[in-house]
Amino acid sequence: MRRAVFVLLMISLFAICISAEAADVEKNPDNGHAEYTLEDLYRIALSRSERIKISEEDLFIAERYKDKSMSFLLPRLSAFGEHMRFSEEKTSSVSAGSFTIQPKSSSSWGLRLNQSISLGGREITSFRISKKMIESSRYDLYAVREDYVLKVSESYYDVLKAKKGVDIARANVERLLKYRDEANTRLRVGEVSKTAVLRAEGELSGARSELTRSENLLKLAKVVLARVAGISGSYEIKETEYGGQNSPDIGKLDPLDFIKETAFTERAEIRSVGIQKDIAEDSVSVAKGSYWPSLSLEGVYMARDENSSSSFLNDESMYGLLRVDLPLFEGGLRRAEVRTAEAKKRQAEFSLDDLKKNISIEVEGAYLELKTQAGILDSLEDQLRFARDNYDAVTKQFAFGLASSIDVIDANTLLVDSERQLSRAQYNYQLAALRLKRAKGTLLKEVNGKP
Repeated sequence: MRRAVFVLLMISLFAICISAEAADVEKNPDNGHAEYTLEDLYRIALSRSERIKISEEDLFIAERYKDKSMSFLLPRLSAFGEHMRFSEEKTSSVSAGSFTIQPKSSSSWGLRLNQSISLGGREITSFRISKKMIESSRYDLYAVREDYVLKVSESYYDVLKAKKGVDIARANVERLLKYRDEANTRLRVGEVSKTAVLRAEGELSGARSELTRSENLLKLAKVVLARVAGISGSYEIKETEYGGQNSPDIGKLDPLDFIKETAFTERAEIRSVGIQKDIAEDSVSVAKGSYWPSLSLEGVYMARDENSSSSFLNDESMYGLLRVDLPLFEGGLRRAEVRTAEAKKRQAEFSLDDLKKNISIEVEGAYLELKTQAGILDSLEDQLRFARDNYDAVTKQFAFGLASSIDVIDANTLLVDSERQLSRAQYNYQLAALRLKRAKGTLLKEVNGKP
């Protein structure tokens, strides 16, 4: 019975430990050895990036600016109070008696409700500008997120390139090891000279150095990716094409003019600068509104108390005030403000035109880069196939004494170069496709799963 209780107790403790460990892993997913896909890296980076958080704070600031602008459209209610104490009490005597002309102390308090507004509508226009600033900040945040997604993609493919480089370097070392052993065997039977073995040893030493360099490049690339994506601890990445989709078919690629039009419609930067242009136009109206008079409305309730009070004391009063203020001369300030606002409007128009031209060039560059990488990829696939067949043929000839060691080394070098060039071209092709999506402003939509 005691043994059964002990066993049940140990099982319960084991289950509690497993649950705690699972909860810790769920709370801290970076603990231990993790494996991430490109979509996982997107999700983590978008939630942890400091650059994105800075842009989110810009949006928060814009929303608070709207609250400030709204406050100028609402009346202000304030309370006031004061207490005065005089050096002495003074009275005045007349035939009807005496009365106090200066009390020992006097107190007053009350409430004031006031509202001031420009007849040119400056406050309303400023409130409209604040709403547009929020919209512009949202587009800026979207652009930062989309740009960061591309940055994560570049770091991700850098790791894949480095990882593939390590695999190629390791395979090269294995081939050269096999070749050196064969050269030693043939040297012992007198079929080759010592030079062939020395050449094999030299090539093997160089391949091992290249393997070490490739492994260090992989470590550095993983450190950079961890910084960009915001992950920590030991991790591996899973090679998957973005979204689980195949690489784009060049033959089905949209025409360049259509992609440019899409970019002009979808790019968040163009939308943001377009809103900035509208804000600049409204700012001109705000500046011109300073030529209009301002209207102030005020209502006041006030109570007073004196020690000693006079029979003429008005202890409670309430009044309303209407004031119109029209500045006549301010040294050219209003004219300068208007001309400054007009200049900023022209700047916004120039900025929009300049941005469209730059995006047009960016789209065309990304489009041509994708087509270039596609052409390179086809050629390198053929080159690798030929290089592999050539290496197999030369090694067989070397085994039968029909090829020299130099032929084997040359064939191996060609094979290694072809493998490296093809691997870089494959990843560059996929990255070029993502850059084209970024250029036309659809990358983040696809990451979020939106059409």
